[in-house]
Amino acid sequence: MTEQAPRRRPTIDDVARESGVSRGTVSRVLNGGHWVSDEARVAVERAIKQTGYRINPHARNLATSRANSVAFLLTESQDRLFEDPNFSTLMRSAAEALAERDIPLVLLMAGSDDEQRRATDFIMGGHVDGALLVSSHRGREGFLKTLVEAEVPVVACGVPLGYERRIGFVTADDLDGARDVVAYLGRIGRRRIATITGPLDTSGGVGRLNGYTQELGDAFDERLVANGDYSRSSGSRAMAELLDRAPDLDAVFAANDAMAAGALDELRARGLRVPEDIAVAGFDDAPLAVRTTPPLTTMRQPFDRIAREMVRMLLEVVEGGTAGRMTLPTELVVRESA
Repeated sequence: MTEQAPRRRPTIDDVARESGVSRGTVSRVLNGGHWVSDEARVAVERAIKQTGYRINPHARNLATSRANSVAFLLTESQDRLFEDPNFSTLMRSAAEALAERDIPLVLLMAGSDDEQRRATDFIMGGHVDGALLVSSHRGREGFLKTLVEAEVPVVACGVPLGYERRIGFVTADDLDGARDVVAYLGRIGRRRIATITGPLDTSGGVGRLNGYTQELGDAFDERLVANGDYSRSSGSRAMAELLDRAPDLDAVFAANDAMAAGALDELRARGLRVPEDIAVAGFDDAPLAVRTTPPLTTMRQPFDRIAREMVRMLLEVVEGGTAGRMTLPTELVVRESA
């Protein structure tokens, strides 16, 4: 008579195999079902019964409490965080809005694939209750699929291209803002109005280019369009490209103030006067706009309100509400550059 080996105690991996979901999904079900679909939860609960897996109630009780913190998820490089003042403005306003509710804000960088993986692991680990997504790029947002499928509360700054119907967002009116600034340049007598676009894998880059194109209508000339990436250096390069291609241009609308400042650098280097020879306008009304020579005419984005509305919306989703979608108006600020 042979002695039978004791039966191995079922593990979380057994439950994952039986239910057909990931180990992380099983863990979230065991920890209270946070960010798990009803279908996945039912499959895991059925697998628990079939495998005989035992839940540790003490561990479960510890894990079901909220993290009581929120992530500021920036999908840009660390250099851009320090170069673009809009990010620090958004982060400060979001932190202030959360501080009123005694909730800390955690900065997570997600500019590279490795950073996105680490940020996703951190969020999925339950260290935050949700994320404020800033500067989403189409084609580089694969990590969002993981968060959305896990039902992690996420609210974006700007329209999250590819996920417009799946997560909430707060955005400035990029299209009408661009139309307004181009219309203003026309009213002051400019007839050859060029543009320096933002990245066309972002909602801001697309929306502002569309506004420029729509406002010009039949006067649109593709030779007067040069692409930038929101950095000052790209604005300088794009301005040089435009001047070489269309030396008769008399105005340029840059899709953000940093690129407008770069355009001023190039115009100054070529001995061209602003606004006498070429008028320059930007977008954002960043602190930089009043430090350039001359100060920039620009479209003001309500960054403080954007951040506060994002926080309000995210906390509503955390509490089980439905994500909203909000577009806020911009405001033309006229200074000496145009």
